[in-house]
Amino acid sequence: MDLDFGAEHEAFRSEVTAFLAENWHGGDATAQAGFRAKAIAQGYLYRGVPRRYGGSEQPADPLKATIIREEFNRARAPTEIRGPGPGMIVPTLLVRGEEWQREKFIRPTLTGEIAWCQGYSEPGAGSDLASLRTRAVRDGEQWVVTGQKVWTTMAHKADYMFLLARTDPDAPKHDGLSYLLLDMKQPGVTVRPLRQMTGGAEFNEVFLDEARTPADWIVGKPGEGWAVSKSTLKFERDNIGGTATTEQQFRRLVELARSAGRGGAPAIASGEVRQALAALQGYVLAQKYSSYRQMSMNLRDRSAGPIEAMGKLNGTLIGQRIAALAQDLLGADGLVMPPARQTAGEPRVNAKWVNQIMGSMAVAIAGGTSNIQRNLIAERALGLPREGKAS
Repeated sequence: MDLDFGAEHEAFRSEVTAFLAENWHGGDATAQAGFRAKAIAQGYLYRGVPRRYGGSEQPADPLKATIIREEFNRARAPTEIRGPGPGMIVPTLLVRGEEWQREKFIRPTLTGEIAWCQGYSEPGAGSDLASLRTRAVRDGEQWVVTGQKVWTTMAHKADYMFLLARTDPDAPKHDGLSYLLLDMKQPGVTVRPLRQMTGGAEFNEVFLDEARTPADWIVGKPGEGWAVSKSTLKFERDNIGGTATTEQQFRRLVELARSAGRGGAPAIASGEVRQALAALQGYVLAQKYSSYRQMSMNLRDRSAGPIEAMGKLNGTLIGQRIAALAQDLLGADGLVMPPARQTAGEPRVNAKWVNQIMGSMAVAIAGGTSNIQRNLIAERALGLPREGKAS
């Protein structure tokens, strides 16, 4: 396998590293926002978003995108804002939205001026999303939405929600859904936090009691919600399965092994720990180079085969292995509940690792459960027969 990016792209890498050295020296939220603005103007962030919507509008170049991701992560510089807004609704609007929707929502989403949450899962409608019961009824120039959503990440801080609702109760369950946008700061919307085992409450229940949204705040046509939602889920799975995340997690794990103690010495001095790290690095590199292979095939308009469907599942499994080794390195400290606020003089609790360890289990559900991903790989990528229904 030739892993050389070529002279042209290595020159581009030098440009990126020079830009980072000159413009990123750390800083608060204001410094990060200023840096992102410079990076967008330089063509490094939001490359697929047209300039009129706040992006840098660059030609598609997977090699350049990979270099940018690698060098920004290496410099620990701010990348594109994460979350359901930039990562999910923006690309969905670019593909399926109306022009006025793009003009209204994309730029402030990219800058972080507005925040979004995703209204998909419901009690009794998680993996079987098409069985959801939230309904939307047309009333003149508005949709009236009634129902309940659950596990809604950051709904308590969101300005808007993109959601699926049933607009045609008589149609087959996949055909009667519509994809709506909803203002969270209006009568009829109630958000209740769900306390997590970490002590945090980033998940919420959302109750919609005849909440109203304009009739044109619909992405696609009525009844096309399932098709639109599949586009959104693809972007979510791509984000979860990205190699940058696992590479960053592994680097932090090595740092933890250097700082954690074992037998009176740094844990990384243990042959057992080094062997475990080496095995994990093998998984991380395999995922990275598999993504390179997929990228090379795509550049030649060729399919990479079943590997294209495995990114999200592999990213989840690697994240869980990293979390398991981190738990072993932390020992009893990994079982301590992170305090809501750290008081001066108190022993430090490694909140980031504790949250990541606990969160690694939840990622197996986010963006489509791992079991469903395995079924999709088996049936659509490997051509195996569909799983039989329980009698």
